[in-house]
Amino acid sequence: MDLRRDVAREIARIYCRLSPPGVEALSEILVPFKYAKGDVVLPEGETCKYMYFVERGMVRQYYYKGGRDVTEHFSYEGRIVICIESFLKQEPSRLIVEALENSRLYGIPYDALHELADENKEIELLFRKIMEHALISSQVYADSQRFENATERYLRLLNTKPEILLRAPMLHIASYLQMSPETLSRVRAAHLAEEAKKDKDKAGEKGGNVQEA
Repeated sequence: MDLRRDVAREIARIYCRLSPPGVEALSEILVPFKYAKGDVVLPEGETCKYMYFVERGMVRQYYYKGGRDVTEHFSYEGRIVICIESFLKQEPSRLIVEALENSRLYGIPYDALHELADENKEIELLFRKIMEHALISSQVYADSQRFENATERYLRLLNTKPEILLRAPMLHIASYLQMSPETLSRVRAAHLAEEAKKDKDKAGEKGGNVQEA
C-alpha cells in the first residue's frame, strides 16, 4: 500500500492536489502492472479498462495504416497513457499500447474510478483534470502535424519532450513526427550543424573581445 500511496501522491502533485483522504482513496483503487520491453499492454480490439500512470519506463501508442505501424503517442515517467475513446466508451480500441522499456505502470480502473468520482468531489476533479490534459495534449499534437513543417515539429519535440529523442527508437520517432527516417536524419543533422555553428560563432566573439595587456 505504501508504494501505491506514493504513486497516488505523485499523480495528485502532477494533475490535481488531493487531501490526505483523497490520496488514500485514490491509492486504494490503483492496480500495479509490470511489463518487459516489447510486451503489449493493450492489444488492438480489446477495451481500454484502465487509465495507466507510468511510474517507470516508457510505452507508446500506435496503430496500423496501409500495412505500416504509425506511432501516435509516447508516455514515460510521470505521465498518463490512455486510449481516450475506448476508455470513455468502454468499447474495443483500434490503438495498441506496447512497452518500449521494462516498465512499471499503475492502472486506474474505469469502474472503480467512476464509482469513486460519484462520491468524492476531489477524485471527480482529478479525473477531469487528467482528461483535460490528455485532450489538450492530443490537440497540440494534431495542430503540430497540420501547421508545422518537419523542422518545426522536430524542434517542438526536442524542446518539450527531449526524453523521447533520448530513449525511443528513431523509427518510432520518425513515425510520430510523420516523416520518413531519412527526413528525420536530415533535420536532426541540420539542427546539430546549426547549433555547432552558433557555438563556434560565440567562441569567436569571446576570443575577439580579449585584449592584450
